[in-house]
Amino acid sequence: MKIRNLRALYPAIPASTHKEAIRAGFGALIGLGIAGFVLSFLDLQDAGLYLIAPFGASSVLLFAVPNSPLAQPWSAIVGNSVAALAGVAVCYVIPDPVLRVAVAVGLAITVMILARAVHPPGGAVAMVVAMNPDIANELGFRFALTPVAAITAILVLTAVLYARATGRKYPLRHFDDKGPYQTTDRSPIERLGLDEGELNTILQQYRQSLNLGVEDLARLIGAAEFQVAAHRAGPITAGQIMSRDLVTVNAQTPLSEVADLFRRHGFTSLPVIQDDGRFIGVIFQIHLIRRATEDALRLDRGLLAAMARLIDRRRNVPIRAIEIMSVTEPRATANTPIAALLPLMADGACDAVPVLEDHRIIGIVTRTDLIAALAHAGLKG
Repeated sequence: MKIRNLRALYPAIPASTHKEAIRAGFGALIGLGIAGFVLSFLDLQDAGLYLIAPFGASSVLLFAVPNSPLAQPWSAIVGNSVAALAGVAVCYVIPDPVLRVAVAVGLAITVMILARAVHPPGGAVAMVVAMNPDIANELGFRFALTPVAAITAILVLTAVLYARATGRKYPLRHFDDKGPYQTTDRSPIERLGLDEGELNTILQQYRQSLNLGVEDLARLIGAAEFQVAAHRAGPITAGQIMSRDLVTVNAQTPLSEVADLFRRHGFTSLPVIQDDGRFIGVIFQIHLIRRATEDALRLDRGLLAAMARLIDRRRNVPIRAIEIMSVTEPRATANTPIAALLPLMADGACDAVPVLEDHRIIGIVTRTDLIAALAHAGLKG
């Protein structure tokens, strides 16, 4: 019993990667650095515009957990601002410092909830004002505008730009936003048969509306359903279903030859290797199409190959395979279960997963291979 109780003291947050930790920390550094630069550049510190501690807490949410409803622009900017207003108002009516702090924080929480702008650092904003009533005397309610709203807006704008630059999504994608193909259809992994209202009801029923957005809930439920489907297929691994007789291209293979291989074999992807046989990336047909021309989406493979040859002739140096390949696609080993591959290829972003052994490609699992494996497992079941 004692050992079980001690487990409650263990970290509740799953382990993250060093890359993600550095990404979040560097983002906060940039955001607060820009905010401080703006203040120093304008030389407005004497007017009461300065960095306060709650902005550090806001940076944690904006850069470390940008998907949280508590970190969204409305929550951050409005939450901090109304909390500042609450803190200033309390300073005018309550002289006792202990009571002033307690009432300021309690009132800030209340108004943030009513404004649908819960942002935990807002409680600290109200507390800062309550502990320093001179702020209210010198700036009054203007404190909510500068520095609170202004600096929070700078942090939010920095978070938006930084997220785009580092491959993250911020602000949070809303449930009715266009999907990955810019249509109203949701991604395949999120087509649950549940509408936004039903998902909201689930969040409210389990009191998670402040911790999780509807979009995230849809994605998590969809991922769980795909995982269950993969488990029902049995312990099938990538090595059992992968294609082994591979057609590969060298990193320096001209674009025209790549196009010829796509046309000849009807593939949707081609692995790229170095001269020593080491795997370095994958070319998907869409990469070739995008490089050739946007209009080529409507052309057949034969004409696409002809266009690629024409491009090669007009350039002094032909386009090579290494210039259009992708190196960020997921990879697998022969022992990777298809339960891990199914979510990767379900949303249409990945057509094939290379299977590696000692940095050399030994096979490739395409979406066709995966569908065939699941169909076979279903027939057996």
